[in-house]
Amino acid sequence: MPSQTSPDDAPTAANDMAPRISDTQWGEIVQQLGAEIAGPLSHALERIQQLISTGQIDRQGLRALRESVVHAREAGMATQQLSRLASGRLRLSRERVHLTQVLRGVLAQRSRETQARGIQIRQLLQPIEVMSDASLLFSLLNAVMDWALVNTHSSLEMRLDMTAWPTKARLVCRFAHRSLDLGSAPAAAIAELPESLNSLKWRLIEQTALTLGVLPLREDDAGITRLTLEFPHIVSDDPSLPSPPVPAHLDRDDPLPSHNSKPLAGCHLLIVSPRRELRQQIQASIRHMGLIVDAVSSMEEALRFCEEGLPHGIAFEQSLRDADFDRLYADITGEVPHFAFIEVREGEQQTQLSTATQDRMARISRANLPDAMPSVLLFELSKAL
Repeated sequence: MPSQTSPDDAPTAANDMAPRISDTQWGEIVQQLGAEIAGPLSHALERIQQLISTGQIDRQGLRALRESVVHAREAGMATQQLSRLASGRLRLSRERVHLTQVLRGVLAQRSRETQARGIQIRQLLQPIEVMSDASLLFSLLNAVMDWALVNTHSSLEMRLDMTAWPTKARLVCRFAHRSLDLGSAPAAAIAELPESLNSLKWRLIEQTALTLGVLPLREDDAGITRLTLEFPHIVSDDPSLPSPPVPAHLDRDDPLPSHNSKPLAGCHLLIVSPRRELRQQIQASIRHMGLIVDAVSSMEEALRFCEEGLPHGIAFEQSLRDADFDRLYADITGEVPHFAFIEVREGEQQTQLSTATQDRMARISRANLPDAMPSVLLFELSKAL
């Protein structure tokens, strides 16, 4: 847990040598999970009881109810991913990954969300490649964004460069966790850290980074938070830069995506279909993959859903290809060219990956959902990593 500092103290790193998670820490995480779920659900229950007693709820009450449910769900999903990291069943692949491109892809994917919140992101990114597990790296970068967007009061600075010696890739995320316009506020109030900085989102960043062999360093000082992720296993064509040994859990000559128990845990899929039974069938076919799943019944609803933030993929019923779909497709692919669209068709449609179609959309027959949907989704969501 990060130590609190006064304005007169030097910045203190939260976890200069963060250990692997212990049984005691897991106990703390379980307690934290209970608090982060119970609080929002208690507020939601109050709203529901008010609705039952009065028969009325205003727009502000509906918004508060939705936010409470969303917060509880986010806490549950973070714990699901933490449990995955602790399961001991992860098999991480050793892959050459262009860290800069993956980071830019994540920032592009989250651009609608940042714009909706009025948050500007300053990017200072050098081109760097590393040896890492692509899917878990993608999860780590998204976890950093989830945590930073909740805590920033103004903007984010994302800087990617290399240290001089020993040579490491260094990703720095910097933001103000307090309003910079505090006037005559007491020094103690300025130094006190918001609880959200140490939430389950932060725990997820720590443990994902450590699982990847990446050192997470955090400094909180005078209202500013600075998170540094150090990647020691860079790829360089410069013979003067020695390549450090790859840790044992990444030392595999496996060019394929990682074979994890839930390789897509934390990825977000939107299902679009007017038929409840089809939505349930799609969801059932991928239930074991650890995805975050939302469902809407029309392309108009999908458009509204995507206004504030994009999922990582959309599975939709063929009958919904209309003007609203064309608009949605054009808007999303304009921002994220490799975005995953999966069209579900009736009849004996042959399964096709996006790499085999002219419009870059995957296609799958409804009859083949149980067998083919998991592998199609794994390919489509992994291709942009």
